[in-house]
Amino acid sequence: MTQQGPENLEGELVATDAKVAIVTARFNEFITDRLTVAAINTWERLGGKAENLTSAHVPGAVELAVTAKKLAETGKYEAVICLGCVIRGETDHYDHVVDQSAIGIREVGVQTGVPCIFGVLTCDTLEQAIDRAGTKMGNAGRSAMMTAVEMANLLKKIK
Repeated sequence: MTQQGPENLEGELVATDAKVAIVTARFNEFITDRLTVAAINTWERLGGKAENLTSAHVPGAVELAVTAKKLAETGKYEAVICLGCVIRGETDHYDHVVDQSAIGIREVGVQTGVPCIFGVLTCDTLEQAIDRAGTKMGNAGRSAMMTAVEMANLLKKIK
């Protein structure tokens, strides 16, 4: 008698049939532009079609969640990516922005059932942000797109 193992559900990194939206905060645009470009390049490398990718821009990280929620609620997208960059300053404003954006982005995914990917850099210094936007530490936009595609494909298998 042969025993079968447990069902293994895993999403592939193939964007051929996926539909994804990217929401990018313009604040610290010299960093967030790099994240967006890397996400789009990754989409193309994974076989994504231009007509299945939407890109929206918002003023800052706090506005990411509400825009992501509206996009998720349309039913057109299988994942929404939120990209931004918050760099610590001399006041506690950083903590409030990071907390609110992280909680909001998480809640979008939980409330809508559409994966909402947190691609917001939260850095102490400009140098850290530059490193995480493609110089020394990879690129968070690339990672976010890979996560979005994998999650979109995984959830298709669960439905």
